[in-house]
Amino acid sequence: MLTEIAMIGGGVVAGLASGYILQRYISEKQISDSRGLADRIVSEARKEGEALKKEARLQAQDEIFAQKQDLEREFKERERQAKAEERRLKERDERLDGKREKMADKESQVLELEKRLIKQEKRLEEFQEELDAKADEHERRLQEISGLTVEEARERLMTEIESRTRHEAARMVRSIEMEAKETASKKAKEVLSLALQRYAGDYAGEQTVTAVTLPSEDMKGRIIGREGRNIRALEAATGVDLIIDDTPETVVLSAFSPLKREIAKLSLERLIHDGRIHPARIEEIVRKVEQEMDVKLREIGEQATFDVGVHGIHPDVIKLLGQLHYRTSFSQNVLQHSMEVAFLCGIMAAELGLNEKEAKRAGLLHDIGKAVDHEIEGPHAIIGADLAKKHGESKAIVHAVAAHHEDTPPMSILANLVQAADSLSGARPGARKELLENYVKRLEELEGLATGFDGVSKAYAIQAGREIRVMVDSERIADDQTYVLCKDIAEKIENNMTYPGQIRVTVIREKRAVGYAK
Repeated sequence: MLTEIAMIGGGVVAGLASGYILQRYISEKQISDSRGLADRIVSEARKEGEALKKEARLQAQDEIFAQKQDLEREFKERERQAKAEERRLKERDERLDGKREKMADKESQVLELEKRLIKQEKRLEEFQEELDAKADEHERRLQEISGLTVEEARERLMTEIESRTRHEAARMVRSIEMEAKETASKKAKEVLSLALQRYAGDYAGEQTVTAVTLPSEDMKGRIIGREGRNIRALEAATGVDLIIDDTPETVVLSAFSPLKREIAKLSLERLIHDGRIHPARIEEIVRKVEQEMDVKLREIGEQATFDVGVHGIHPDVIKLLGQLHYRTSFSQNVLQHSMEVAFLCGIMAAELGLNEKEAKRAGLLHDIGKAVDHEIEGPHAIIGADLAKKHGESKAIVHAVAAHHEDTPPMSILANLVQAADSLSGARPGARKELLENYVKRLEELEGLATGFDGVSKAYAIQAGREIRVMVDSERIADDQTYVLCKDIAEKIENNMTYPGQIRVTVIREKRAVGYAK
Protein backbone atom coordinates (compact mmCIF):
# COMPACT_ATOMS: atom_id res chain seq x y z
CA MET A 1 0.00 0.00 0.00
CA LEU A 2 2.72 2.37 0.95
CA THR A 3 4.65 1.26 -2.05
CA GLU A 4 1.72 2.07 -4.30
CA ILE A 5 1.33 5.37 -2.58
CA ALA A 6 5.05 5.99 -2.99
CA MET A 7 4.84 5.05 -6.64
CA ILE A 8 1.82 7.25 -7.14
CA GLY A 9 3.58 10.14 -5.36
CA GLY A 10 6.71 9.62 -7.42
CA GLY A 11 4.64 9.60 -10.56
CA VAL A 12 2.97 12.81 -9.52
CA VAL A 13 6.30 14.39 -8.78
CA ALA A 14 7.71 13.19 -12.05
CA GLY A 15 4.65 14.55 -13.86
CA LEU A 16 4.97 17.83 -12.16
CA ALA A 17 8.63 17.99 -12.96
CA SER A 18 8.07 17.11 -16.58
CA GLY A 19 5.24 19.70 -16.77
CA TYR A 20 7.46 22.32 -15.31
CA ILE A 21 10.22 21.47 -17.73
CA LEU A 22 7.79 21.54 -20.63
CA GLN A 23 6.33 24.82 -19.54
CA ARG A 24 9.77 26.28 -19.13
CA TYR A 25 10.75 25.10 -22.54
CA ILE A 26 7.66 26.63 -24.06
CA SER A 27 8.31 29.91 -22.22
CA GLU A 28 11.92 30.02 -23.36
CA LYS A 29 10.87 29.28 -26.92
CA GLN A 30 8.28 32.04 -26.80
CA ILE A 31 10.89 34.36 -25.39
CA SER A 32 13.31 33.32 -28.13
CA ASP A 33 10.63 33.85 -30.78
CA SER A 34 9.75 37.24 -29.30
CA ARG A 35 13.38 38.23 -29.33
CA GLY A 36 13.73 37.18 -32.94
CA LEU A 37 10.57 39.07 -33.86
CA ALA A 38 11.83 42.10 -31.95
CA ASP A 39 15.16 41.86 -33.73
CA ARG A 40 13.41 41.65 -37.09
CA ILE A 41 11.18 44.63 -36.22
CA VAL A 42 14.19 46.63 -35.08
CA SER A 43 16.07 45.61 -38.23
CA GLU A 44 13.18 46.57 -40.46
CA ALA A 45 12.72 49.84 -38.53
CA ARG A 46 16.39 50.62 -39.02
CA LYS A 47 16.15 49.87 -42.71
CA GLU A 48 13.03 51.99 -43.00
CA GLY A 49 14.69 54.79 -41.02
CA GLU A 50 17.72 54.63 -43.29
CA ALA A 51 15.46 54.82 -46.33
CA LEU A 52 13.56 57.79 -44.93
CA LYS A 53 16.82 59.49 -44.00
CA LYS A 54 18.16 58.88 -47.48
CA GLU A 55 14.92 60.21 -49.05
CA ALA A 56 14.96 63.28 -46.79
CA ARG A 57 18.59 63.87 -47.73
CA LEU A 58 17.70 63.65 -51.42
CA GLN A 59 14.79 66.05 -50.99
CA ALA A 60 17.01 68.45 -49.09
CA GLN A 61 19.57 68.26 -51.87
CA ASP A 62 16.86 68.92 -54.49
CA GLU A 63 15.59 71.93 -52.57
CA ILE A 64 19.12 73.25 -52.12
CA PHE A 65 19.73 72.78 -55.85
CA ALA A 66 16.48 74.56 -56.78
CA GLN A 67 17.28 77.44 -54.42
CA LYS A 68 20.75 77.61 -55.86
CA GLN A 69 19.31 77.86 -59.39
CA ASP A 70 16.85 80.57 -58.29
CA LEU A 71 19.66 82.52 -56.67
CA GLU A 72 21.79 82.14 -59.78
CA ARG A 73 18.93 83.37 -62.00
CA GLU A 74 18.27 86.29 -59.68
CA PHE A 75 21.96 87.09 -59.58
CA LYS A 76 22.15 86.99 -63.39
CA GLU A 77 19.06 89.21 -63.70
CA ARG A 78 20.49 91.73 -61.26
CA GLU A 79 23.80 91.57 -63.04
CA ARG A 80 22.00 92.21 -66.38
CA GLN A 81 20.09 95.16 -64.86
CA ALA A 82 23.28 96.53 -63.37
CA LYS A 83 25.02 96.29 -66.75
CA ALA A 84 22.05 97.98 -68.46
CA GLU A 85 22.03 100.75 -65.87
CA GLU A 86 25.78 101.10 -66.24
CA ARG A 87 25.34 101.32 -70.01
CA ARG A 88 22.62 103.99 -69.63
CA LEU A 89 24.78 105.98 -67.24
CA LYS A 90 27.68 105.72 -69.64
CA GLU A 91 25.49 106.95 -72.53
CA ARG A 92 24.18 109.77 -70.36
CA ASP A 93 27.72 110.78 -69.45
CA GLU A 94 28.63 110.76 -73.12
CA ARG A 95 25.63 112.94 -73.96
CA LEU A 96 26.48 115.29 -71.09
CA ASP A 97 30.03 115.51 -72.32
CA GLY A 98 28.72 116.36 -75.79
CA LYS A 99 26.42 118.99 -74.34
CA ARG A 100 29.26 120.44 -72.28
CA GLU A 101 31.37 120.72 -75.40
CA LYS A 102 28.48 122.37 -77.29
CA MET A 103 27.87 124.73 -74.36
CA ALA A 104 31.53 125.62 -74.32
CA ASP A 105 31.43 126.29 -78.05
CA LYS A 106 28.25 128.37 -77.71
CA GLU A 107 29.75 130.27 -74.80
CA SER A 108 32.78 131.11 -76.85
CA GLN A 109 30.52 132.13 -79.74
CA VAL A 110 28.45 134.31 -77.40
CA LEU A 111 31.57 135.97 -76.07
CA GLU A 112 32.80 136.59 -79.59
CA LEU A 113 29.39 137.93 -80.60
CA GLU A 114 29.30 140.15 -77.54
CA LYS A 115 32.67 141.62 -78.47
CA ARG A 116 31.41 142.25 -82.01
CA LEU A 117 28.23 143.86 -80.66
CA ILE A 118 30.25 146.15 -78.42
CA LYS A 119 32.33 147.23 -81.41
CA GLN A 120 29.18 147.75 -83.50
CA GLU A 121 27.58 149.77 -80.69
CA LYS A 122 30.59 152.01 -80.59
CA ARG A 123 30.46 152.44 -84.36
CA LEU A 124 26.70 153.10 -84.17
CA GLU A 125 27.21 155.72 -81.50
CA GLU A 126 29.81 157.42 -83.63
CA PHE A 127 27.54 157.15 -86.68
CA GLN A 128 24.61 158.50 -84.64
CA GLU A 129 26.65 161.48 -83.57
CA GLU A 130 27.56 162.13 -87.19
CA LEU A 131 23.89 161.78 -88.21
CA ASP A 132 22.79 164.15 -85.46
CA ALA A 133 25.33 166.68 -86.60
CA LYS A 134 24.28 166.29 -90.23
CA ALA A 135 20.60 166.44 -89.26
CA ASP A 136 21.18 169.67 -87.38
CA GLU A 137 23.00 171.07 -90.38
CA HIS A 138 20.26 169.90 -92.77
CA GLU A 139 17.57 171.32 -90.49
CA ARG A 140 19.33 174.67 -90.39
CA ARG A 141 19.71 174.70 -94.17
CA LEU A 142 16.11 173.60 -94.74
CA GLN A 143 14.87 176.38 -92.48
CA GLU A 144 16.95 178.84 -94.47
CA ILE A 145 15.70 177.50 -97.82
CA SER A 146 11.99 176.89 -97.00
CA GLY A 147 11.45 179.68 -94.58
CA LEU A 148 9.49 177.27 -92.25
CA THR A 149 10.09 176.82 -88.56
CA VAL A 150 10.65 173.41 -87.01
CA GLU A 151 7.13 173.29 -85.59
CA GLU A 152 5.54 174.19 -88.93
CA ALA A 153 7.61 171.59 -90.77
CA ARG A 154 6.77 168.98 -88.14
CA GLU A 155 3.05 169.72 -88.39
CA ARG A 156 3.11 169.44 -92.19
CA LEU A 157 5.11 166.22 -91.97
CA MET A 158 2.74 164.74 -89.36
CA THR A 159 -0.24 165.52 -91.59
CA GLU A 160 1.37 163.73 -94.51
CA ILE A 161 2.37 160.77 -92.32
CA GLU A 162 -1.15 160.53 -90.89
CA SER A 163 -2.64 160.43 -94.38
CA ARG A 164 -0.22 157.73 -95.48
CA THR A 165 -0.74 155.79 -92.24
CA ARG A 166 -4.51 155.78 -92.68
CA HIS A 167 -4.06 154.48 -96.20
CA GLU A 168 -1.70 151.76 -94.99
CA ALA A 169 -4.00 150.95 -92.06
CA ALA A 170 -6.94 150.47 -94.38
CA ARG A 171 -4.83 148.23 -96.59
CA MET A 172 -3.69 146.20 -93.55
CA VAL A 173 -7.29 145.92 -92.32
CA ARG A 174 -8.29 144.57 -95.70
CA SER A 175 -5.38 142.13 -95.78
CA ILE A 176 -5.95 140.90 -92.20
CA GLU A 177 -9.67 140.57 -92.81
CA MET A 178 -9.14 138.49 -95.95
CA GLU A 179 -6.63 136.25 -94.16
CA ALA A 180 -8.90 135.81 -91.15
CA LYS A 181 -11.83 134.96 -93.40
CA GLU A 182 -9.80 132.34 -95.23
CA THR A 183 -8.82 130.56 -92.01
CA ALA A 184 -11.69 131.17 -89.58
CA SER A 185 -14.77 131.75 -91.69
CA LYS A 186 -14.80 128.26 -93.15
CA LYS A 187 -14.54 126.54 -89.75
CA ALA A 188 -17.09 128.87 -88.14
CA LYS A 189 -19.56 128.25 -90.97
CA GLU A 190 -19.07 124.51 -90.64
CA VAL A 191 -19.73 124.56 -86.89
CA LEU A 192 -22.77 126.86 -87.16
CA SER A 193 -24.29 125.01 -90.09
CA LEU A 194 -23.81 121.69 -88.34
CA ALA A 195 -25.45 123.08 -85.20
CA LEU A 196 -28.43 124.34 -87.19
CA GLN A 197 -28.77 121.06 -89.10
CA ARG A 198 -28.63 118.91 -85.97
CA TYR A 199 -31.16 121.01 -84.06
CA ALA A 200 -34.67 121.65 -85.38
CA GLY A 201 -36.73 123.99 -83.19
CA ASP A 202 -40.43 124.70 -83.13
CA TYR A 203 -41.49 127.47 -85.51
CA ALA A 204 -44.90 128.08 -83.93
CA GLY A 205 -45.04 131.23 -81.82
CA GLU A 206 -46.68 130.86 -78.40
CA GLN A 207 -49.11 133.32 -76.82
CA THR A 208 -50.26 133.53 -73.24
CA VAL A 209 -54.04 133.15 -73.08
CA THR A 210 -55.58 135.95 -71.04
CA ALA A 211 -59.26 135.42 -71.86
CA VAL A 212 -61.54 133.20 -69.75
CA THR A 213 -64.71 131.83 -71.31
CA LEU A 214 -67.86 131.99 -69.14
CA PRO A 215 -70.69 129.48 -69.27
CA SER A 216 -73.26 132.29 -69.43
CA GLU A 217 -73.66 136.05 -69.21
CA ASP A 218 -75.12 135.73 -65.70
CA MET A 219 -71.71 134.62 -64.44
CA LYS A 220 -70.33 138.14 -65.01
CA GLY A 221 -72.61 139.51 -62.29
CA ARG A 222 -71.54 136.79 -59.86
CA ILE A 223 -67.88 137.49 -60.59
CA ILE A 224 -68.41 141.21 -59.93
CA GLY A 225 -70.39 140.54 -56.76
CA ARG A 226 -72.38 142.88 -54.59
CA GLU A 227 -70.94 146.39 -54.96
CA GLY A 228 -67.93 144.80 -56.74
CA ARG A 229 -66.53 143.02 -53.68
CA ASN A 230 -65.80 139.74 -55.51
CA ILE A 231 -63.88 141.31 -58.37
CA ARG A 232 -61.91 143.50 -55.94
CA ALA A 233 -61.04 140.46 -53.82
CA LEU A 234 -59.91 138.51 -56.90
CA GLU A 235 -57.79 141.43 -58.19
CA ALA A 236 -56.23 141.92 -54.75
CA ALA A 237 -55.43 138.22 -54.31
CA THR A 238 -53.92 137.69 -57.78
CA GLY A 239 -52.52 141.13 -58.69
CA VAL A 240 -54.34 140.97 -62.03
CA ASP A 241 -56.87 143.42 -63.48
CA LEU A 242 -60.15 141.84 -64.60
CA ILE A 243 -61.77 143.53 -67.60
CA ILE A 244 -65.47 142.75 -67.95
CA ASP A 245 -66.95 144.48 -70.99
CA ASP A 246 -69.61 143.80 -73.62
CA THR A 247 -67.72 140.85 -75.08
CA PRO A 248 -70.18 137.97 -74.76
CA GLU A 249 -69.33 135.27 -72.22
CA THR A 250 -65.71 136.42 -71.87
CA VAL A 251 -63.58 137.96 -69.10
CA VAL A 252 -60.18 139.43 -70.04
CA LEU A 253 -57.26 139.27 -67.60
CA SER A 254 -54.61 142.02 -67.76
CA ALA A 255 -51.24 141.99 -65.95
CA PHE A 256 -47.57 142.46 -66.77
CA SER A 257 -46.56 139.08 -65.34
CA PRO A 258 -47.68 136.05 -67.42
CA LEU A 259 -47.34 133.90 -64.31
CA LYS A 260 -49.85 136.02 -62.40
CA ARG A 261 -52.19 135.91 -65.38
CA GLU A 262 -51.97 132.11 -65.40
CA ILE A 263 -52.70 131.91 -61.64
CA ALA A 264 -55.65 134.27 -62.03
CA LYS A 265 -56.95 132.29 -65.03
CA LEU A 266 -56.81 128.94 -63.18
CA SER A 267 -58.37 130.45 -60.03
CA LEU A 268 -61.24 132.03 -61.96
CA GLU A 269 -61.94 128.81 -63.87
CA ARG A 270 -62.10 126.85 -60.59
CA LEU A 271 -64.38 129.44 -59.00
CA ILE A 272 -66.71 129.25 -62.01
CA HIS A 273 -66.72 125.47 -61.87
CA ASP A 274 -67.25 125.44 -58.10
CA GLY A 275 -70.05 128.02 -58.20
CA ARG A 276 -69.26 129.47 -54.76
CA ILE A 277 -67.85 132.94 -55.46
CA HIS A 278 -67.24 135.13 -52.40
CA PRO A 279 -64.12 136.83 -50.96
CA ALA A 280 -63.19 134.07 -48.50
CA ARG A 281 -63.56 131.35 -51.15
CA ILE A 282 -61.59 133.46 -53.63
CA GLU A 283 -58.65 133.79 -51.24
CA GLU A 284 -58.74 130.05 -50.48
CA ILE A 285 -58.81 129.05 -54.17
CA VAL A 286 -56.02 131.50 -55.11
CA ARG A 287 -53.85 130.19 -52.26
CA LYS A 288 -54.35 126.59 -53.39
CA VAL A 289 -53.60 127.47 -57.03
CA GLU A 290 -50.40 129.27 -55.98
CA GLN A 291 -49.25 126.18 -54.04
CA GLU A 292 -50.05 123.93 -56.98
CA MET A 293 -48.27 126.36 -59.31
CA ASP A 294 -45.10 126.15 -57.18
CA VAL A 295 -45.13 122.38 -57.62
CA LYS A 296 -45.84 122.74 -61.34
CA LEU A 297 -42.99 125.23 -61.79
CA ARG A 298 -40.54 122.78 -60.21
CA GLU A 299 -41.85 119.97 -62.43
CA ILE A 300 -41.43 122.14 -65.54
CA GLY A 301 -37.91 123.13 -64.50
CA GLU A 302 -36.92 119.55 -63.69
CA GLN A 303 -38.31 118.35 -67.03
CA ALA A 304 -36.28 121.03 -68.83
CA THR A 305 -33.05 120.01 -67.06
CA PHE A 306 -33.79 116.36 -67.82
CA ASP A 307 -34.45 117.06 -71.51
CA VAL A 308 -31.24 119.06 -71.84
CA GLY A 309 -29.19 116.59 -69.79
CA VAL A 310 -28.03 119.02 -67.10
CA HIS A 311 -28.04 117.86 -63.47
CA GLY A 312 -27.15 119.19 -60.02
CA ILE A 313 -28.88 122.57 -60.39
CA HIS A 314 -30.08 124.27 -57.19
CA PRO A 315 -33.83 123.75 -56.50
CA ASP A 316 -34.46 127.53 -56.43
CA VAL A 317 -32.88 127.87 -59.88
CA ILE A 318 -35.04 124.97 -61.14
CA LYS A 319 -38.12 126.87 -59.95
CA LEU A 320 -36.91 129.98 -61.81
CA LEU A 321 -36.54 127.86 -64.95
CA GLY A 322 -40.16 126.83 -64.52
CA GLN A 323 -41.17 130.51 -64.32
CA LEU A 324 -39.48 131.12 -67.70
CA HIS A 325 -42.17 128.88 -69.21
CA TYR A 326 -44.62 131.73 -68.55
CA ARG A 327 -42.31 134.46 -69.86
CA THR A 328 -42.09 135.49 -73.53
CA SER A 329 -39.67 137.70 -75.47
CA PHE A 330 -40.83 138.95 -78.89
CA SER A 331 -43.54 136.23 -78.56
CA GLN A 332 -40.82 133.55 -78.14
CA ASN A 333 -41.18 131.33 -75.07
CA VAL A 334 -38.09 132.05 -72.94
CA LEU A 335 -37.79 128.53 -71.50
CA GLN A 336 -37.99 126.99 -74.98
CA HIS A 337 -35.44 129.57 -76.15
CA SER A 338 -33.11 128.65 -73.23
CA MET A 339 -33.35 124.96 -74.09
CA GLU A 340 -32.59 125.74 -77.76
CA VAL A 341 -29.52 127.73 -76.69
CA ALA A 342 -28.41 124.84 -74.47
CA PHE A 343 -28.70 122.32 -77.32
CA LEU A 344 -26.88 124.61 -79.77
CA CYS A 345 -24.11 125.31 -77.23
CA GLY A 346 -23.66 121.58 -76.63
CA ILE A 347 -23.44 120.81 -80.36
CA MET A 348 -20.89 123.56 -81.05
CA ALA A 349 -18.84 122.68 -77.95
CA ALA A 350 -18.69 119.04 -79.04
CA GLU A 351 -17.49 120.08 -82.51
CA LEU A 352 -14.80 122.33 -80.99
CA GLY A 353 -13.63 119.72 -78.46
CA LEU A 354 -14.86 121.66 -75.40
CA ASN A 355 -16.81 120.56 -72.33
CA GLU A 356 -20.27 119.75 -73.73
CA LYS A 357 -22.05 119.50 -70.36
CA GLU A 358 -20.67 122.85 -69.17
CA ALA A 359 -21.75 124.49 -72.44
CA LYS A 360 -25.29 123.09 -72.11
CA ARG A 361 -25.48 124.30 -68.50
CA ALA A 362 -24.43 127.84 -69.46
CA GLY A 363 -26.90 127.89 -72.36
CA LEU A 364 -29.80 126.72 -70.21
CA LEU A 365 -29.13 129.31 -67.47
CA HIS A 366 -28.20 132.29 -69.70
CA ASP A 367 -31.67 133.97 -69.48
CA ILE A 368 -32.46 132.96 -65.88
CA GLY A 369 -32.51 136.66 -64.92
CA LYS A 370 -35.68 137.19 -67.00
CA ALA A 371 -37.63 135.22 -64.38
CA VAL A 372 -37.18 138.07 -61.87
CA ASP A 373 -36.16 141.12 -63.96
CA HIS A 374 -39.61 142.67 -63.38
CA GLU A 375 -38.87 142.56 -59.63
CA ILE A 376 -35.14 143.51 -59.62
CA GLU A 377 -33.72 146.51 -61.47
CA GLY A 378 -30.89 146.06 -63.94
CA PRO A 379 -30.06 144.10 -67.12
CA HIS A 380 -31.34 140.53 -67.04
CA ALA A 381 -27.84 139.20 -67.88
CA ILE A 382 -26.32 140.77 -64.74
CA ILE A 383 -29.31 139.68 -62.63
CA GLY A 384 -28.95 136.12 -63.95
CA ALA A 385 -25.21 136.10 -63.23
CA ASP A 386 -25.85 137.20 -59.63
CA LEU A 387 -28.46 134.44 -59.22
CA ALA A 388 -26.09 131.81 -60.68
CA LYS A 389 -23.26 132.93 -58.38
CA LYS A 390 -25.57 132.96 -55.35
CA HIS A 391 -26.66 129.37 -55.99
CA GLY A 392 -23.19 127.89 -56.38
CA GLU A 393 -22.53 127.90 -60.14
CA SER A 394 -18.91 127.98 -61.33
CA LYS A 395 -17.11 131.19 -62.33
CA ALA A 396 -17.15 130.14 -66.00
CA ILE A 397 -20.95 129.73 -65.97
CA VAL A 398 -21.47 133.03 -64.12
CA HIS A 399 -19.26 134.90 -66.60
CA ALA A 400 -20.99 133.31 -69.62
CA VAL A 401 -24.41 134.36 -68.27
CA ALA A 402 -23.22 137.92 -67.55
CA ALA A 403 -21.53 138.38 -70.96
CA HIS A 404 -24.11 136.94 -73.36
CA HIS A 405 -25.38 140.48 -74.18
CA GLU A 406 -21.95 142.08 -73.58
CA ASP A 407 -23.05 143.80 -70.37
CA THR A 408 -19.70 142.32 -69.33
CA PRO A 409 -17.00 141.89 -72.01
CA PRO A 410 -16.77 138.16 -72.98
CA MET A 411 -13.43 136.76 -71.84
CA SER A 412 -13.84 133.04 -72.55
CA ILE A 413 -14.76 130.68 -75.39
CA LEU A 414 -17.79 129.54 -73.39
CA ALA A 415 -19.15 133.12 -73.24
CA ASN A 416 -18.75 133.50 -77.01
CA LEU A 417 -20.49 130.15 -77.57
CA VAL A 418 -23.49 131.28 -75.50
CA GLN A 419 -23.58 134.55 -77.46
CA ALA A 420 -23.56 132.72 -80.78
CA ALA A 421 -26.20 130.17 -79.72
CA ASP A 422 -28.43 132.95 -78.32
CA SER A 423 -28.23 134.80 -81.64
CA LEU A 424 -28.98 131.62 -83.61
CA SER A 425 -32.04 130.80 -81.50
CA GLY A 426 -33.43 134.32 -81.71
CA ALA A 427 -32.59 134.98 -85.36
CA ARG A 428 -33.93 131.81 -86.99
CA PRO A 429 -37.05 132.39 -89.14
CA GLY A 430 -40.30 132.35 -87.16
CA ALA A 431 -38.61 132.50 -83.76
CA ARG A 432 -39.52 136.07 -82.83
CA LYS A 433 -42.05 138.69 -83.80
CA GLU A 434 -42.21 142.43 -83.31
CA LEU A 435 -44.79 145.13 -83.86
CA LEU A 436 -44.95 146.87 -87.24
CA GLU A 437 -44.29 150.27 -85.68
CA ASN A 438 -41.16 149.06 -83.91
CA TYR A 439 -40.02 147.30 -87.07
CA VAL A 440 -40.34 150.42 -89.25
CA LYS A 441 -38.74 152.58 -86.58
CA ARG A 442 -35.77 150.24 -86.33
CA LEU A 443 -35.24 150.27 -90.11
CA GLU A 444 -35.37 154.09 -90.20
CA GLU A 445 -32.93 154.32 -87.31
CA LEU A 446 -30.58 151.87 -89.03
CA GLU A 447 -30.56 153.85 -92.28
CA GLY A 448 -30.13 157.12 -90.36
CA LEU A 449 -27.04 155.84 -88.55
CA ALA A 450 -25.42 154.84 -91.84
CA THR A 451 -26.18 158.07 -93.71
CA GLY A 452 -24.70 160.12 -90.88
CA PHE A 453 -21.15 159.20 -91.93
CA ASP A 454 -19.14 161.51 -94.18
CA GLY A 455 -19.00 160.30 -97.78
CA VAL A 456 -22.18 158.19 -97.61
CA SER A 457 -24.69 159.06 -100.32
CA LYS A 458 -27.47 156.52 -99.71
CA ALA A 459 -28.28 153.62 -97.36
CA TYR A 460 -30.87 150.87 -97.75
CA ALA A 461 -32.01 148.44 -95.02
CA ILE A 462 -32.93 145.08 -96.59
CA GLN A 463 -33.58 141.48 -95.51
CA ALA A 464 -36.02 142.62 -92.79
CA GLY A 465 -33.37 144.82 -91.23
CA ARG A 466 -30.72 142.10 -91.05
CA GLU A 467 -28.56 143.75 -93.73
CA ILE A 468 -27.82 147.35 -94.68
CA ARG A 469 -26.23 148.35 -97.97
CA VAL A 470 -24.37 151.65 -97.97
CA MET A 471 -23.59 153.56 -101.18
CA VAL A 472 -20.59 155.92 -100.95
CA ASP A 473 -19.36 158.78 -103.14
CA SER A 474 -16.45 157.42 -105.21
CA GLU A 475 -14.88 160.87 -105.41
CA ARG A 476 -14.61 161.18 -101.63
CA ILE A 477 -14.05 157.58 -100.46
CA ALA A 478 -11.21 155.42 -101.80
CA ASP A 479 -11.33 151.62 -102.15
CA ASP A 480 -9.24 150.97 -99.05
CA GLN A 481 -11.28 153.49 -97.02
CA THR A 482 -14.47 151.46 -97.60
CA TYR A 483 -13.20 148.80 -95.18
CA VAL A 484 -12.58 151.35 -92.44
CA LEU A 485 -16.00 152.90 -93.07
CA CYS A 486 -17.66 149.46 -92.90
CA LYS A 487 -16.04 148.80 -89.51
CA ASP A 488 -17.05 152.23 -88.19
CA ILE A 489 -20.71 151.79 -89.26
CA ALA A 490 -20.90 148.29 -87.72
CA GLU A 491 -19.40 149.56 -84.45
CA LYS A 492 -21.85 152.48 -84.28
CA ILE A 493 -24.81 150.13 -84.90
CA GLU A 494 -23.62 147.84 -82.09
CA ASN A 495 -23.26 150.74 -79.65
CA ASN A 496 -26.50 152.60 -80.48
CA MET A 497 -29.12 150.01 -81.44
CA THR A 498 -30.87 147.01 -79.90
CA TYR A 499 -31.75 144.22 -82.32
CA PRO A 500 -32.09 140.42 -82.41
CA GLY A 501 -29.38 138.39 -84.11
CA GLN A 502 -26.87 140.28 -86.24
CA ILE A 503 -26.86 142.95 -88.98
CA ARG A 504 -24.66 142.63 -92.04
CA VAL A 505 -23.07 145.90 -93.26
CA THR A 506 -22.13 146.10 -96.97
CA VAL A 507 -20.35 149.21 -98.26
CA ILE A 508 -20.48 149.68 -102.07
CA ARG A 509 -18.22 152.05 -103.99
CA GLU A 510 -18.89 152.36 -107.71
CA LYS A 511 -16.78 154.26 -110.24
CA ARG A 512 -18.52 155.09 -113.51
CA ALA A 513 -16.83 156.44 -116.63
CA VAL A 514 -19.25 158.04 -119.12
CA GLY A 515 -18.33 159.00 -122.65
CA TYR A 516 -20.18 159.89 -125.84
CA ALA A 517 -19.42 158.74 -129.36
CA LYS A 518 -20.42 161.29 -131.99
